[in-house]
Amino acid sequence: MKKVLTVLIILVVLLVIVLMIGPFYVLEEGYQSVVTRFGAIVNSTPNAGLHFKTPLIDTVIRYPKKILSWDGSSQRIPTQENQFIWVDTTARWKIIDPLKFYESVNRIQNAYGRLDEVIDSAVRTVIADNPLHEAVRNSNVINEIDRSTPLPIEGEEVTNGEGLGDLSQLILTDLTYDEVVKGREILSDEMFLAASRLTPQYGIELIDIIVRQIRYSDDLTQSVYNRMIKDRNRIAEAYRSYGEGKKLDLLGQLENKKKSILSGAYEQAETIRGKADAQATRIYNEAYELDPTFFEFWRSVESYRKVLPKFRKTLTTDMEYFKYLYSQDGR
Repeated sequence: MKKVLTVLIILVVLLVIVLMIGPFYVLEEGYQSVVTRFGAIVNSTPNAGLHFKTPLIDTVIRYPKKILSWDGSSQRIPTQENQFIWVDTTARWKIIDPLKFYESVNRIQNAYGRLDEVIDSAVRTVIADNPLHEAVRNSNVINEIDRSTPLPIEGEEVTNGEGLGDLSQLILTDLTYDEVVKGREILSDEMFLAASRLTPQYGIELIDIIVRQIRYSDDLTQSVYNRMIKDRNRIAEAYRSYGEGKKLDLLGQLENKKKSILSGAYEQAETIRGKADAQATRIYNEAYELDPTFFEFWRSVESYRKVLPKFRKTLTTDMEYFKYLYSQDGR
């Protein structure tokens, strides 16, 4: 009996020791594991729960099953025209085969390094094989904008074929943009296809690649700014030329209107002057008929009043003109 009791005690002690050593492990939800023994893969566990391992000699390596993000560093990449741009990309990925993942990269940190190589290479290849406008634009909306009507000018009515229509044609000269065949989204898809062919060998599934930002390099930025300044200056010069033409046109109209007004005013003045002269002549005649002698005397006195103050010196008054100076009868 004592012997049986001793054996039971030993078994219980061994069981406690084994339990303390840990033959079981818990795999949390959202994780998968690889069990290795002395570096060799023994088993893989894709499901969460309580699982068994050989104590002391088995090692459990856990990998997340959730979608992970990869953020690359900005790359300075030449386009097809050898114009350099900075491309910043991001991607999503997950581990679909923990055995391959363990054999090829082993750790999550190492996986990011492999993704750097694969995705950066795909991005560089796609960008270098396409022109600049395919990378920086995603559609042809810029070519669909109606530019037939230029910027409004205060007080100017837009008419077909007149006025601003000519200015419109002047501004639109050489204002064309390259046609987008692919666009940035399709380039992102090409990057994804190129990179996704390589990631399965690492037990990784690449979900997508997104071009997060594209910006010009310093030299290209200055070139773009210069082109923008040139376009704005050309449009400004078109408006200046148009304004100068309108100015000359308005000045011409003003001069014609001025001449027309002066001509009408002169005609009206001459008409009034003619009527006044006729009326004055009629009054003079009537006055002369009433008293010719007094009328002649009065006209002579009025003439003296106007003429004599203008003489600087008078040498003699012995002439017919001055006959009323000495006598009211003029004798």
